[in-house]
Amino acid sequence: MKNIISAGILIILTTVFFKADAQTVMLDYYFNHEVHTNKSGQQVRFHYMWEDTTNTGFSILGTAFKNNGAKLTSLDKAPTADNLSPANIYIIVDPDTKKESLNPNYIEEKDINEIVKWVKAGGVLVMLANDSANVELPHFNHLAARFGMHFNDDMQNHVIDDNHFQDGAIVTTNNPSFKTANKIFMKDVCSISLTGPAHAFLKNSDDAVVMAVAKYGKGTVFAVGDPWLYNEYTNGRLPAGYENKKAADDIAKWLIKQVH
Repeated sequence: MKNIISAGILIILTTVFFKADAQTVMLDYYFNHEVHTNKSGQQVRFHYMWEDTTNTGFSILGTAFKNNGAKLTSLDKAPTADNLSPANIYIIVDPDTKKESLNPNYIEEKDINEIVKWVKAGGVLVMLANDSANVELPHFNHLAARFGMHFNDDMQNHVIDDNHFQDGAIVTTNNPSFKTANKIFMKDVCSISLTGPAHAFLKNSDDAVVMAVAKYGKGTVFAVGDPWLYNEYTNGRLPAGYENKKAADDIAKWLIKQVH
């Protein structure tokens, strides 16, 4: 009986420790805050949300984080030291343009200063852009510049239709950060220019940087020229040989390892 009780206590303590040690991944719902009218005529949020299980959502990426022991949360307010404090990883994806929102929340200098302090203290920032026609790059680049990065006004890996998937292919076999994915699909991506502490994480077949990373203080910044891992390209609709779902797991693991 004593051994059984001891084993039970050990299980409880292990469970408590695991939960306390779980990393929290926070997804921005403020700079990206798109709405559309649903079938009932109501204005509802959509696009790049953990809860969205349609093509436009991040539910599959969220599952990859959870499968690796992380917890998910979101932030629908401007970032501050206080509301960023629960997060280990903070993801900003595709900030709104006026085409996407009547009153977009631009990334202002006060927001940048709060985010930079959080990264310097050990936070892992993920910046997911888009081709310049579909993202608010000027303010996003003010933030990126603090880490030696600049999202360019161009379009890499342009794919005109589903008969030209090969134009979005990138081989990742020799990239040590992609442990299981050998080939991924990235469509209509902006390239990234680098200075200072930033360096290339992944290049496409034209030698353009499409993913970059920088160490800043105790933290890490990971930038991608596209929202990339949303459900449309991780839910199995891609032709055989493209391994974006595996890449989602690889990237989730890599990001979690950057947390100190």
